[in-house]
Amino acid sequence: MEPSIPAEGERYALDSQVRECFGRCAYTHKTHEKMADRGSRRQRIMKWCQIVLSALTAGGAIGVVFDRNSVVFPYATALLSISLLIVNSYVKDLDPGKDAQLHREAASDIWNIREAYLSLLTDIRDPTRSMTQLRQRRDDLQELLHKIYRSAPHTDGKAYGQAQDALKNKEDLTFSDGVPGPLKRNSSAS
Repeated sequence: MEPSIPAEGERYALDSQVRECFGRCAYTHKTHEKMADRGSRRQRIMKWCQIVLSALTAGGAIGVVFDRNSVVFPYATALLSISLLIVNSYVKDLDPGKDAQLHREAASDIWNIREAYLSLLTDIRDPTRSMTQLRQRRDDLQELLHKIYRSAPHTDGKAYGQAQDALKNKEDLTFSDGVPGPLKRNSSAS
């Protein structure tokens, strides 16, 4: 059976679809990186809070020992101890470091797929590559990406906005005129 679309039309359609997949992959990769950065930052803040509150609590306890008549040291130490207990309870239930690591792992896996999409875009331009072979690679990449997405931690709108800013305004990926280089069509190839 003859294909209803000429081979070049099919190649163009596949190229367009893979560009779209590449773009989504690039945004998802960057979003997970932003989530990992936020998780690491949150963990650093919590660890410093624990250290400072522990030091102040210990200082208050030492103050109570050396100045038994003080009214300030016992109350301040009790307040600092309760604050430390709250921070420790929060950190126990929410592990921003673990979350950050999960996002880093997801970003790493997605990066590999993103680069494979970029290679596929290059191969689409090679007329010696069969459409069947190219479609199979696209399908394989989609299946691998689906497996990564199923096990990846969720992201949020704030991270997506940060990723969008990084990709569009800070040129974290090859950009020209607000569009990633691999996503721009070469006018001579169109």
